[in-house]
Parts: sequence; C-alpha cells; structure tokens
Amino acid sequence: MDLKRVLSIQSHVVSGYVGNKAATFPLQVLGFDVDAINSVQLSNHTGYKSHKGQILNDSELKNIFDGLKLNNLDRYSHLLTGYCRSESFLLEIASVLKHLKSINQQLIYVCDPVMGDQGTFYVPQALLPIYKDILIPLADIITPNQFEAEQLSGIKIFNERDAFMAMRMLHNIGPSIVIITSLCLENCSKLIIMGSMKGSPSEYVRFEIDKLDAFFHGTGDLFASLLLAWLYKFPENVKIACEKTLSTINMLLAKTIEHSISPDSCKYEVPLSARMELRLVQNLTIILDPPEICKGELVQVLD
Repeated sequence: MDLKRVLSIQSHVVSGYVGNKAATFPLQVLGFDVDAINSVQLSNHTGYKSHKGQILNDSELKNIFDGLKLNNLDRYSHLLTGYCRSESFLLEIASVLKHLKSINQQLIYVCDPVMGDQGTFYVPQALLPIYKDILIPLADIITPNQFEAEQLSGIKIFNERDAFMAMRMLHNIGPSIVIITSLCLENCSKLIIMGSMKGSPSEYVRFEIDKLDAFFHGTGDLFASLLLAWLYKFPENVKIACEKTLSTINMLLAKTIEHSISPDSCKYEVPLSARMELRLVQNLTIILDPPEICKGELVQVLD
C-alpha cells in the first residue's frame, strides 16, 4: 500500500493560514492524509494588533500521541514539524520521532527549525541547542531561513559561498536535504533560495525570486509542506521539487495580493492582515498543478 500519511506538529490559528492551517490543505490536495497536533493554539497570527491562545507543553503532546498509539494510529510516512515555543514540547517531539521511526524505518522527517528571522529570535533562544544537537541530526530534510541556517551552522552568511558552506555543515550534522528558503545577500536585489543534497557535495540548486513589496505570514509553513509533497514525487530531484514548490507559492502570493486590493475586499472594514491571509482554498488548481514559472539552476562549486 502506498503510505502517504503525515503527522504535522506546529502552530495552529483559528482564523487565517499559518502553521498547520497553511500546511494541511496543500498536503491534502496533493494526496496526503494529514493528522495535525498543535504546538500553540492562537486566535490568529501575530501580525494582527492582538492575539489570544495557549502554548502547549510536553505532557499535552505526550497525552495526545499516546492516544494515537493506543489505537494503532501511529504509522506515518512523514513527520513535519514547524513553530514550537516550549522547550519541553520540542524535546518531546524527539521522543515522538523515535517511536515513529520504530514503527516505520522509512519515515521521512521534515524539520522547519522556526526560530527567528532578520537577526532576531522570536522563540526562546534555549530552543537552538535542542534543534542543533537533537532534532537536526535526526532530520532528513530541513528548511531554515538565512538567520536559522546561520544559527544552526555557526557560519555567518554574506554571500552564496558562505551559504553553501553552511549547507555543507548542516549536512554533516545529519539532514540529506537542506534548503535555505530566503537569502538576502550583499549587492543582490533579488531573494535567493539555495538547496543541496548530501549525495552531491559540490553542487547546489539556486533560485532568484523578485522581492515583493508586501509582508506575508505562513509562507515558510507552506513551503515546507509543498516541498514534502513534491520530494515524495521526485525524491532524487531537489531542483524539480523546489521549482514546483516555488512556482506554487509565487502564484498564490500573486493571488493574495490581487485579492487584498480588490474592490470586494476593500469595501468591508477588514484589517489589512486579514486581506493578506494566504488564498489557499480559492486556488486549489494552482496547488494541484502549478505553472512552471520558477526555474532553478544547478551550480558547481570548486574547492
């Protein structure tokens, strides 16, 4: 039987599309069953003027997962993790992963090590050693942004060679596939995305994307879920998987901007944050079959 079942452990919002709300629908569209466990539960994402909710701890995660085990509902093809705020919760994820691997040795762990961006932590800094020493060595695929890649590798990234060395360092820690999802490099007006496979030590795939004059929430969660799905279909081709992922996101962001400025959207007293929520459900066909608008290049690195 073709097992396509994902356990997704990350944040949840009641209204909007970040964390599990951003990841679940695209995975379902692409043929995966998704079981979601929430690391935090919020009314809405933090881009609004206020939010309410709870941070879950290790005992709450263990209790939920024990219920799955008691009913033999613990066989998955993938584990996907994203935003977590509790140290104990993050440590318990390692226990969950070890159990899942004991049930299915072929399980693939996709880790988005959400810690911060643009030089700033927005989770407790104590989570860094847990990621670096415990979770990243167990991961198969990781999707850090530039700040997170720097923190995990210990390499400050100023240019593409620095980014390549950071990816190589992260491969040495454990993951087979490393994608740095957003690089703002010196003397470059574009957003750079770079990815590599451990089996190709002198090669990486590179993308240049136009920077948009807008701010979105949930794009990292969306990226990790789409990458999971497309790597399942193209397991040995990071370039194609990233092209599918980035083409989807590029089109969805364009549709989101289009909606945010439409007369129908603006005539109601809806805050900009609500108008800028990712337009996922309305664009199912884009997720299912993205247009080929983002093409990558393979770059050879000479030592």
